[in-house]
Amino acid sequence: MSKLWGGRFAQTTDQFVEQFTASIHYDARLYPWDIRASIVHCRMLARQQIIRQEECDSIVHGLQQVQKELEAGQLPFRESLEDIHMHVESRLKELIGPVAGKLHTARSRNDQVATDLRLYLRDQVDQLQDGLRRMQGALLDLANQHVETILPGMTHLQNAQPVSLAHHLLAYMEMLQRDRARLRELRFRINQLPLGAAALAGTPFPIDRHWVAEQLGFDGICRNSMDAVSDRDFVIELAAACSLIMLHFSRFAEELVLWSSPLLSFIELPDGFCTGSSIMPQKKNPDVPELVRGKSGRVFGHLFSLLTLMKALPLSYNRDMQEDKEPIFDTLDTVQGSLRALTELIPGISVHKENMLQAAAAGFTTATDLADYLVGKNIPFREAHEIAGRMVRLCIEQNCTLDNLPLTTMQQIDARIDSDVHPLLTLSASVNARRSAGGTAFAAVREALAAFAKSLESESMAGL
Repeated sequence: MSKLWGGRFAQTTDQFVEQFTASIHYDARLYPWDIRASIVHCRMLARQQIIRQEECDSIVHGLQQVQKELEAGQLPFRESLEDIHMHVESRLKELIGPVAGKLHTARSRNDQVATDLRLYLRDQVDQLQDGLRRMQGALLDLANQHVETILPGMTHLQNAQPVSLAHHLLAYMEMLQRDRARLRELRFRINQLPLGAAALAGTPFPIDRHWVAEQLGFDGICRNSMDAVSDRDFVIELAAACSLIMLHFSRFAEELVLWSSPLLSFIELPDGFCTGSSIMPQKKNPDVPELVRGKSGRVFGHLFSLLTLMKALPLSYNRDMQEDKEPIFDTLDTVQGSLRALTELIPGISVHKENMLQAAAAGFTTATDLADYLVGKNIPFREAHEIAGRMVRLCIEQNCTLDNLPLTTMQQIDARIDSDVHPLLTLSASVNARRSAGGTAFAAVREALAAFAKSLESESMAGL
């Protein structure tokens, strides 16, 4: 089969080279955006009187027919046609004849693929935004049920201070909020039009790039033709944002795995998101969170792959850049799948409140409250810290908790301790003492949940 670029060549392309260089097996997914951009480009050519209106009409009608065939799975893919752009143009030529060749006036595959990719990624960013908002909504619903459920807050995986489970879940909601903010920011940088840069130097034809940008919903145009076709920093930036999303997913998944273990038994995951063992009948394995945790490494690897791909490329376009699509496509597929899995899992989580409360009572999690009490007695915090530490050591020796340590015993260590200390050493008192903005007190948590609910509702109404 003759190539659309074959005039320069006297020999046919080696069959292995065709297979080695073809990208149709993965860039076929770009066809809706390729055809959309081609239609707008064609209409611009007619608008600028670069081609005749009747030629434009024929080309647009042909492109619409090609899209219908692709949607119906009726257009066979051939490695000899290399990529989705050549498949579309080749089929267009079969449908309408040589006039199809006028579509490629004033453009190159270099700016064409950059445009298709930006359009595709823009839509993916919008889908991720919507999905992350739904996951926040699922976390919000769960958190609203557990404002007064207390579990041990940990540092170093050691019991630290008691916290509200809702407060713990709000931490993940904040992470997702920052993920969404990053997506909003990078969407603007993705949403710049490369089309019109042609191969690398622009075009002598009197095109109207700003009109094309407006028609395709771009925020602006890439201002330098070489930069437009030769950089993929927008791909790398999205891969980095996706890596952070997966990092947050992985941390949440890790806690689901730990919490659902019989060693803690804080929660039970829904059966539909777990599997059993082929040999041990009693097992209920948290496979979905484990896979999300594992898939994070895959996404991180794609980010490094993209960075390595671009690090030494001279200006402008190089064929190496064909290798940008598989990593970013798989990254987005992985993040979207993980997002759906976690969002649909969250409503099915059963919380074992008593087990969480019992765990929060272990490890002297109210020791800081004792130190804070002593500070209220005008004792410097460092001295108060020392006294509280001695109390903990005494409790360990006597196998009791701080709130059960007799007042007389406490007063032997420091006489300034009075009978008002014990009510402050309960778990609920400890939690509710943290009334500072962003703290875990029940009232503060309810305020935070209400603010989040209001924010999500307004964003949904605004279509953000």
